[in-house]
Amino acid sequence: MPFTIAIVGRPNVGKSTLFNRLAGKRLALVDDQPGLTRDRREALTSLSGRAVRLIDTAGLETGDAGLIARMREQTKAAIDQADLIVFLIDARAGVVGADESFAELARRSGKPMVLAANKCEGRAAEPGVLEAFALGLGEPLRLSAEHGLGIGELIEAIEDVARTKGDALPLDPDAEEESEEPEHPLRIAIVGRPNVGKSTLVNSLIGEERLITGPEAGITRDAIAVELQWGGRPLRLFDTAGLRRKMRMEGKAEQLSVGDALRAIRFAEVAVLLLDEQQPFEKQDLQIADLIVQEGRALVIAVNKWDLVAEPQKRLAELRETCDRLLPQIRGVLLVPVSGLRGRGLDKLMAAVFAAEELWNKRLPTRALNQWLAEAVEAHPPPAVSGRRIKLRYMTEANARPPTFILFCSRPKALPESYVRYLVNALRDTFDMKGVPIRLHLRKGDNPYAREAKDR
Repeated sequence: MPFTIAIVGRPNVGKSTLFNRLAGKRLALVDDQPGLTRDRREALTSLSGRAVRLIDTAGLETGDAGLIARMREQTKAAIDQADLIVFLIDARAGVVGADESFAELARRSGKPMVLAANKCEGRAAEPGVLEAFALGLGEPLRLSAEHGLGIGELIEAIEDVARTKGDALPLDPDAEEESEEPEHPLRIAIVGRPNVGKSTLVNSLIGEERLITGPEAGITRDAIAVELQWGGRPLRLFDTAGLRRKMRMEGKAEQLSVGDALRAIRFAEVAVLLLDEQQPFEKQDLQIADLIVQEGRALVIAVNKWDLVAEPQKRLAELRETCDRLLPQIRGVLLVPVSGLRGRGLDKLMAAVFAAEELWNKRLPTRALNQWLAEAVEAHPPPAVSGRRIKLRYMTEANARPPTFILFCSRPKALPESYVRYLVNALRDTFDMKGVPIRLHLRKGDNPYAREAKDR
């Protein structure tokens, strides 16, 4: 198991910046606004050839009620999992009362600890570094996570502790080459409007209170990835921030959160759009669904809070009819009722996810495609434009993920959009590709007579 490092400290001391620096990627959201991180974020990386798991935590704040208490519990869980605690202070601000109380909390854990003074890129940090000795955690390491100063010394200190514990083996490149490549986890993004229960659903799927939940809207800010196995298949779930309309966004923190959620959609293979049964298919829900289709991701719609429905069968029929009417571009998309709070409908939801992913990867034989094209044209020939017929010559599937087709015709720009929709819908129905984004590109085919005339 990788050597685990928890980065802790009060808000706005640079924990997420240090996390990104050690991970070698911009994974956690970073901003001058304190308290941006709420859930704990994890990343696997290698430091000095050693497998390491990093945990970025929420800023520790005083208080024992509401969201602050739930954030503190997440940080305590990270400390319990850690083999080493990196306790971070802001050298420019110096040691404050919160640093002293939280240092005592970390000390009581009995875990090895490294004290690091961040933001030491100038002389203004020197008094704060001297004050850090009063915490009784040894000599502070001077570093600047933003500028990369002192990171080498921090990695050496981490290596010293890991070597002393002796339970984290260095990575062996030769052994990695010989071992079988692990199965690629299916990436699933859970998306939707704020406060529809995305984090609660993820917690139910993984079977633990991994993510902070509550009645407050907008608790989740980072797109947090969690790993799990379902039916023997590895999965990576992304819990995302609620997506609201631009005009309703409040502050830079929400803008960063929305950007992180959009990146999660682009990175995922399947997106689960979670709706609130009490307010389904609002305008923002439809816009999110359209965004997923435009990105070419496989889509499953889950209707949450189903435990509150009085007449389930009647309500489900109504929702399916509404879905087909409002989302004709993905007609037949799988719609699954769930209750994240009660843990109901999870098996059906994951079965729908696997089915959507299978269709998303589907490839059709060229012969079958062209036979279907001839039948579709015979049933409904393309209209004549400016008195001239449009000839549809040949069709092939250029790519999957999502299914992408190229249709060669005589006048691609003249083919009406309504006829293209007819072909896409007929393709979806004939080959049972319901609910999957389909891309159909038109290309101008070669005219054999024009080539023959040119040769003459």
